[in-house]
Amino acid sequence: MTNSPTIARSEAVRPVRVRGFAAIPVLTLCVAAFGVLMVYSASFYTAQVQTGDAFYYMKKQLFGFVLGAAAMFAAGFFPYTRLKKLQWPALILSLLLLAAVFVPGLGVENYGATRWLGLGPLTLQPSEIAKFGFILFAAAYVAKKPERMKKFTGMLPVLGAGCAVCLLVILEPNMSVTMVIGLLMLAMLFLSGVKMRHMLVILVPAALAVPALIIAEPYRLQRLRAFLDPWSSPQGEGYQLIQSLYALGNGGWLGTGLFRSMQKYRYLPFAESDFILAVIGEEFGLVGVILLFCVFGAILFFGIRTASRCKDLFGFLLAAGITSVFAIQIAINALVVSGAIPPTGLPLPLVSAGNTSLIVTMAAMGVLWNLSRGGKGLPLKSKK
Repeated sequence: MTNSPTIARSEAVRPVRVRGFAAIPVLTLCVAAFGVLMVYSASFYTAQVQTGDAFYYMKKQLFGFVLGAAAMFAAGFFPYTRLKKLQWPALILSLLLLAAVFVPGLGVENYGATRWLGLGPLTLQPSEIAKFGFILFAAAYVAKKPERMKKFTGMLPVLGAGCAVCLLVILEPNMSVTMVIGLLMLAMLFLSGVKMRHMLVILVPAALAVPALIIAEPYRLQRLRAFLDPWSSPQGEGYQLIQSLYALGNGGWLGTGLFRSMQKYRYLPFAESDFILAVIGEEFGLVGVILLFCVFGAILFFGIRTASRCKDLFGFLLAAGITSVFAIQIAINALVVSGAIPPTGLPLPLVSAGNTSLIVTMAAMGVLWNLSRGGKGLPLKSKK
């Protein structure tokens, strides 16, 4: 009967549920589009000086946005359970790509680090792919036999895969991404039900490794000193943090207005990438930064809700892993830009310039969107 209360209630609820399902791609597209705008704002002067084209970085970011949107919608309509078959290929490909940066002629060195692969006019950053390759491997491995994670030997493959990725990334060297992957590995182990005494066996060496890695490289010690007192070296290691703080301070509550940042005029290094949040803070003020983080928070909320509603362990770990790495990157970038932790190079997801990060992150958001709909190609429909 068309007047059935059950059917009427289903029809009334259905639009709300569809909007909830669509929240992840809509919010992702909005943040990524905002990122294209801010990349242009933060880079047009530098691009004009360096390349003669003020739109150079914006064009690259727009290209990544289009490919990322296509990847997101493709992932959104791909049955996620089939990703289990890519468990080992994803890990092996990630490790091979990370190792390939050390091959002469393939690896591209920039600012003393070899983090990219040169593919003709294009560059690829394997560490961005490796983060999600590790998530896929760990989720598939644990879901196959979850009971083995209660034993120390059972969790060794996940631990070994995470450590192998971290080792290749730190050799580039890239301390920031190593930290992200290390924290992600701990999160995946914890979510997999690893016993706390086993976690402590991992956490103690990991905690000791951080100061050891800092001491091992003189430039990291210099960055630590700059963090403790940036004005002791205003033209050296402390320069970037000081310029970032100037930008945030100049923005005040409401900002100077779009395109009106002063620090991006080659005062603030990496204004379009790692420190784009400082430009956002200068142009939109504290209120603008809070609004941006409210949108980030909404994405994380839907990610956590998606994970909590997954009916299978693989889907839960996949959703939780994607949400975790997104949150970790946002937190570290914001802490660096605000001077709360020592400076390190890490992009703000979906916003900073960098096609590999943008495309891979948007594809991961497509998987998350897929999971939020129960892994089906179309939104869930109420049964009559």
